[in-house]
Amino acid sequence: MPVPETTLEELAATLPKRGRLMGLDLGTKTIGLALSDVERRIASPLEVIRRKKFALDADILMRRIKEHDIQALVVGLPLALDGSKGPRVQATRAFMRNLSALSPPPHVYWDERMSTAAVTRELISQDASRAKRAEVVDRMAAAYILQGALDRLARLTSPE
Repeated sequence: MPVPETTLEELAATLPKRGRLMGLDLGTKTIGLALSDVERRIASPLEVIRRKKFALDADILMRRIKEHDIQALVVGLPLALDGSKGPRVQATRAFMRNLSALSPPPHVYWDERMSTAAVTRELISQDASRAKRAEVVDRMAAAYILQGALDRLARLTSPE
């Protein structure tokens, strides 16, 4: 049965008190992965999957989900700067529709505008070489996306 897309607010109400989330930065050539800690405070870069074809990519992703006991996915949604939804948004949603046939945990979309740019700026400020930036930017972008969702989730679940 396909796992439906949900909102962060709906997800907050259904998540167990502890458990990891996984961030995904779905690119055309790679999928950046990031993990939260079990208390969902900090996102850390995990790895980059080099995309080949859907079945292979999905198999690796589902293995990582099981391996880390992931409770939900936070998927970067590549909106245009003006907020419009172009071909990359359609491709991201299609990937997640296809993945849902494999029964992953629930997923939410998180606006990823400027995530790669922000990560790249940070790496440049740390004097990382172009080769080093290329090697880590996708998984760091996934962590940036996941951290944004974790921060919002913390505000949703903290007692006032």
